[in-house]
Amino acid sequence: MEERKTVQLKKEEYSAREYIKKSLGKGKISRIRIEYTPVGEKIVISTSKPGLIIGRGGDKIRELTQILKKRFKLDNPHIEIEEITIPELDAQTMADDIAIELEKFGPVRFKIIAYKILDKIMKAGAFGAEIRMHGKLPSARAKQWRFGQGYLKKTGDPAKLVDKAQSRAETKPGTVGITVSILSPKVKLKDKIIVNEELLKKLNENKNKFENPAEEIKKKTKLKTREKKSEENKNKEERKWIKSAHVRK
Repeated sequence: MEERKTVQLKKEEYSAREYIKKSLGKGKISRIRIEYTPVGEKIVISTSKPGLIIGRGGDKIRELTQILKKRFKLDNPHIEIEEITIPELDAQTMADDIAIELEKFGPVRFKIIAYKILDKIMKAGAFGAEIRMHGKLPSARAKQWRFGQGYLKKTGDPAKLVDKAQSRAETKPGTVGITVSILSPKVKLKDKIIVNEELLKKLNENKNKFENPAEEIKKKTKLKTREKKSEENKNKEERKWIKSAHVRK
């Protein structure tokens, strides 16, 4: 019984999220989070365009709360707006922007759209980004295209830090699937390399070593010969001392 209740609850949450996205429009919402409190249901909407969602004097929010009460039978829904300050680093916002532009201009200009969005993401300070498109672009058969730049984690635990999102564009030739992956500069990476003066000095030293290998070999051979001579001298001194000890006896 408990499993059925949880499954039913998740279904209702999913349908509520999809309704909010469709009612407010594509490209306005990034994420929707539903939290349950003793007072009622808390619905947090992450967006880069809070003004369009709130409306004049909060008309759209009031209308949406009334629909959620009646249609989805929520007791006391309370909608909160979470503003995205840098939309270029949000994968869902960028995926929706690509979908909107593909629907507006058609799939013929898909390369221009992809490179423009990729340039926006990288200028915002992202470590790396990747855009994947699947569909008739613009050939007769469906094909996959990939556009990438920078550094992006794809395996292991650091891959969980990558922000991924999907969107869909309904064009005349057919449906185009869009996947955007962004590695934000706020993410802390263990294997991050910082290029400073100390690192540059070390690199120059190594470069000089590799540029003059003959000199390095000479230095090494000189050191080896010195070490051998010092060992031989020690052995000679030890032998002299042993001989002198025998003579004393």
